[in-house]
Amino acid sequence: MNLTFIAKIIYIFLIVSSLSIQGCGKKENENSSSQTPTSQNNKPTLSIDPQKTGTISGKVLFKGQALQPKELPMGGNPECSTFHQGKAYSEELLVKDGALQNVFIYIKEGLEQYSFTPPQEPVKLNQAKCLYSPHVVGVQVNQPFILVNSDPTLHNVHSYSQANETWNVGMPFEGMEVTKTFSKSEIMITLKCDLHPWMIGYVVVLNHPYFAVTDAQGHFEIKNLPPGKYVIEAWHEKLGTQDQTIEINAQETKELEFSFEFSSKK
Repeated sequence: MNLTFIAKIIYIFLIVSSLSIQGCGKKENENSSSQTPTSQNNKPTLSIDPQKTGTISGKVLFKGQALQPKELPMGGNPECSTFHQGKAYSEELLVKDGALQNVFIYIKEGLEQYSFTPPQEPVKLNQAKCLYSPHVVGVQVNQPFILVNSDPTLHNVHSYSQANETWNVGMPFEGMEVTKTFSKSEIMITLKCDLHPWMIGYVVVLNHPYFAVTDAQGHFEIKNLPPGKYVIEAWHEKLGTQDQTIEINAQETKELEFSFEFSSKK
């Protein structure tokens, strides 16, 4: 047996041994990480027991006399005005029976020791009747966010963002869909249609699922919240923000109430 052949055998043996060692090391690391979840700052993250969670619900009120909704300038756009019988109105300040709609409620502080896997189920923003629906929407970091054009006319969705990548997506066809994701938390991202400037919407990006938007009666509900002390923020596009601190225990439901009033300074 010549020396060249022996050298080849030794070389192959060393390569196989090296790969085996690397493979074992990788498997050990994978097992280790699965036993001790860690967050991005390498600190252990707490787990949530679904049997020991609580609920926060409440209402957002409006003080004073509500202003009349602002009429949208669709008259010069027959491709949009044809969708509406009569006039169309802005959703920026919707008040009914003293309750305020489209207020975004979310956990601002208190979840720093938890980590959350983004849902695979997408959140959809629809362009329908030349309006964004919903007007205010929440999504988690890296959760699919689908833009839909339900109108038989050209729209575009132009994002105005500070933390995330900005984009401007043209959507010329009815039924067209485009999927986006956001890589960082941000409150709020403004969305606009350059072709129809009254089309304005808002999307908030969070790294957790604990948020809600008030309905026409001003109601909101945040479920499955782990016990703890939290700062809850209420955000409105025209009326600003308010914070409240709350502590919730296992299997407890607590009620919150926010109250906004109009100020020309906001």
